[in-house]
Amino acid sequence: MRIVVCIRQGTDGDISPFDACAYEEALKIDGAEVILLSMGPQPVADLLFRLTRLGAKRAVLLADSAFAGADTLATAYTLSLAVKKLSPDLIFCGRQTLIGDTAQVGPMLSVFAGMSLITGVMKIEKADGGITCLTRDEGEKTAKLPALITVERINNLRLPSITSNVGSVEVLSAKDIGADTEKCGLSGSPTRVINTFQNESGFRKCKFITFDDLSAVIKEGLSKSDPTIKSAPVSGKKLKKVLIVGESPRAFAETVSDDIYVCESESEKEIIEKIEELRPSAVLFGSDSVSKRLSSLVAAKLRLGLCADCTCLETDGEKLIMYRPAMSGSVIAEIESLTVPAMATVRTKRESSDIVVAAGFGAYECLEKVKRFAASLGADMAASRKAVDNGILPYDLQVGLTGKTVSPAVYIAIGVSGAVHHIAGMGKSGTVIAINPDKNAQIFDYADYGIVSNFEEYKIQEENL
Repeated sequence: MRIVVCIRQGTDGDISPFDACAYEEALKIDGAEVILLSMGPQPVADLLFRLTRLGAKRAVLLADSAFAGADTLATAYTLSLAVKKLSPDLIFCGRQTLIGDTAQVGPMLSVFAGMSLITGVMKIEKADGGITCLTRDEGEKTAKLPALITVERINNLRLPSITSNVGSVEVLSAKDIGADTEKCGLSGSPTRVINTFQNESGFRKCKFITFDDLSAVIKEGLSKSDPTIKSAPVSGKKLKKVLIVGESPRAFAETVSDDIYVCESESEKEIIEKIEELRPSAVLFGSDSVSKRLSSLVAAKLRLGLCADCTCLETDGEKLIMYRPAMSGSVIAEIESLTVPAMATVRTKRESSDIVVAAGFGAYECLEKVKRFAASLGADMAASRKAVDNGILPYDLQVGLTGKTVSPAVYIAIGVSGAVHHIAGMGKSGTVIAINPDKNAQIFDYADYGIVSNFEEYKIQEENL
C-alpha cells in the first residue's frame, strides 16, 4: 500500500501539528510505503529531509515561483497533479494548518484527485482494501480506495532513532508535473486578501468580582439573548440573491441581502444544482464539520472561491467582502472572491449547553472539584490544549484552534491562561467568566468577569441555578 502524506511547514519552521498526526498515523500502517508531499519554497526541503528519518523513504517538494500566493483551491489543484504522478492508495492530510485554519485543502484535493473522502478522523479502524475510520462528529465512516482522510490531533509524532537513515527528497517544478500555471499560485486563486489588520475583536472589559458574586453573574449571563451574530453590521446596499445551505447562516445572510433562498440538502450534487438554477451572488454555509466539507467539495467542483470561518460580511451591492481570523486568530483578513457566486462558511453558533466550564492546566490540582462544579450547573466540560497535552482531560473536550468551537451563553474558564489558540474556540461565547490566581493572566483580557483566586477556595452550591 502506498500512502502520500501532505504536509505544510508552519511559521515556526516545523511541521504543522495536524499534519504531524497524519504522518504518525501513516507510519502505523504495517507494510505501507509512505511518501511525504509538500508545496513551498526550496528551503522546505530541509524539513522534508529531517522528517524522512522517521520512516518515509521518499519526499516530494513542489517548488516553483508559479506556485506562490496560492489559495486553497490553487493549492489543491497543484498537489493533485503530483498525486496523480505518485498514484497512492491513500492520502493522509491534517485537518487544517495553523496558518490558514480553513480545513479546505484536503476535501478539495479529494475532488481533483478523484478520491473518496473521510474527514475528522480520530482513529483508523481498518486500512485494507478500503478504509474504515472513527470520526470526531459523524461516527464510523468507510470509504473505498483510493481515498483521502483528514486527521484530527490524535497522537504525538515519533522521534527519530539513532540508527535512522535520511530518505530522498525530489523537487518538482510546474513543468515537471504538467501544471497549467494559470491555475496555480496567485493566478489560479479565486480569492484575494485585500487587507489584514490586528484582531482585537475578542477583547472585553473585565470587571473583577469575588466568589460571592459568581452565582448572580452566571444567572445574569443566562438571561441574556444570543450575542454571537446580532451585533453584525447590516450593509446599506444589498446583494440580489443569497443562497444559504441550511438555516444556520441566515443571520449573516440578512446583513447583506433581503433576497435569501434556502437549500436544506447535504448533497453536494443537489447544492450545485440549486446554485446553477438560482445563480446567486453568494452562497453561505455554516461552520459545522459537515458544512465545511460540503462547501469545500462544491467549491472544488465548480472552481469557485471559498472563504472559511467568516465573522463578518459586507457588500457594496455588487461584491461580497468577507472577514475572517487568520494566523491562529491573531489577525483579521479582509477577503474578496473573484468568482461568482462568492462562497463562504460563517461562524454560526455551535450546539452546546447553556454553560460550559473549561479546565486549564492550572486547574489540575482541583480537577474533581471543577467537574463537580460543572455538574452542579448542568454544564458541559471543556479543556484547554495544555490540559489535554498533559493528559488531564481528553482531546474531545479541547476548545480552541486545534480543538472545537463553542459559543454558550456562559463560559467559565478555570485555570486557563488565555492563549490565542484557546480564545479562537470560545471567543463568541456570551458571558465569559475567568477564574485564575494570576492577576496578569491573559484570559482576563477576554473575560467579562474575573476572579483572582484559586478555585479550591470556592464553596460549590450544589443546588441548580
